Amino acid sequence: MDELRFDGRTAIVTGAGGNPSLGRAHALLLASRGANVVVNDIGSVPETTGYTGMASAEAVAQEIRDLGGKAVADSHSVAVEEEAEALIRIALDSFGSVDILVNSAGVCAMARFEELTSRDYRRHIEVNLMGSVWTSRAAWPHMRRQGYGRIVNICSGAMAGSALLGAYGVSKGGVFTLTRSLAAEGAELGIKANSVNPLAFTRMLASQQEEHSLLYREARANAPAELVAPVVALLAHESCPVSGECIEAAGGKVSRTYLAQTRGIADDALTIERLAARWDEVMDESDATTRGVSLTAVSDWDVKPYRPAEVD
Repeated sequence: MDELRFDGRTAIVTGAGGNPSLGRAHALLLASRGANVVVNDIGSVPETTGYTGMASAEAVAQEIRDLGGKAVADSHSVAVEEEAEALIRIALDSFGSVDILVNSAGVCAMARFEELTSRDYRRHIEVNLMGSVWTSRAAWPHMRRQGYGRIVNICSGAMAGSALLGAYGVSKGGVFTLTRSLAAEGAELGIKANSVNPLAFTRMLASQQEEHSLLYREARANAPAELVAPVVALLAHESCPVSGECIEAAGGKVSRTYLAQTRGIADDALTIERLAARWDEVMDESDATTRGVSLTAVSDWDVKPYRPAEVD
């Protein structure tokens, strides 16, 4: 197979200033294959405890340039709508287009449900979910105009539900659904969107896990961020074979996560008792079907005109 390259394409990678980090790995790989890269990172998040050192978008951008690639640094916060728009302008001003958006910026606090504060929940939603919304919305008109775009959102297996990851899982569940919505609307526009559930040794993982923990030791030994980057890169490539999918990536193992629906029951005389008696049929997965992305064209929907609510 010929080498898959990104010559002439411009990629924005958020949360890419850490080392080690997923964003940095994605940025380095895309640049090594010819992409112009905007390396985005705010540097530090004061209320996220446990991180050592500072992330630096400029350091990663310089690393790319030293290797012969093309990159610029950006320090806008994706959690702020206006700053996300400014990030997109940096790409346009620097390289003239926005072809690829990798939403890798994120925060994660591990704590029991009753320990997580209201600020914890707001911060996770603002950065992990709304950050992906704001950057995607700012890039969308440009991708639509050129009839081409690739969006890769970094999600998490925590979206399926996990102890100690309530706020993080909630935000990433939103990212999963956002991605599928973007894929549905992007289908007729030449825009593909997919998500990736990664596991890798990063500053985020190191900030959460004690060095003697099994996850810390296993990830450090066997799951470098560089083994997630090829998955992101393929989904960001013009030959990307899918849209609306969620791909798991950990230490070279790649698999698909998807929604499914059981065959269930149909009873037009349904009562609580009849439902209870047939509950095993509701739960039976033997004839389950995949819940794919709805690819009905926007123009085919028969809906009333949207009128935004007026705000005083």
